Amino acid sequence: MHKCDDHRKCIDDAIAKAEFVCKDRGLRFTEIRRSILKLIWKNHKPSKAYDLLAEISRMDYSAKPPTVYRALDFLLANGFIHKINTLNAYVPCTHTLKHNQCYFIICDKCDQVQECCDDAITETIKRTLSSNRFSHKDIALEISGSCDDCL
Repeated sequence: MHKCDDHRKCIDDAIAKAEFVCKDRGLRFTEIRRSILKLIWKNHKPSKAYDLLAEISRMDYSAKPPTVYRALDFLLANGFIHKINTLNAYVPCTHTLKHNQCYFIICDKCDQVQECCDDAITETIKRTLSSNRFSHKDIALEISGSCDDCL
């Protein structure tokens, strides 16, 4: 996943970006949304919805699964997090508002996820879709294998 020198600063920066985006778009950045975003950033591995629900419940929220899923949907829709489909889990977006397409390298052994971006890959995929007369909604590429630490 995203490596940083000061994890607390990364979390604070992510929350500040989310607050800015929500204010700019006229959206409500509710306490439950904020808490879930913080938890996803705090975790060093992909976060599953029911694990987030358990953590939120310990924080005096009376959250039910739909509450957590609505918050996750909001965070996804606004580019604050990504869903890793193969793991059915969520990771933070390490560069909010910079692009729409990301690619993920997932270690099968330690579950670390690295967010990657490459305009050349995006353009190749779009050209392939266009030549096949296919209109895409989203582009998600997840590559599993082993990271250097687990080899």
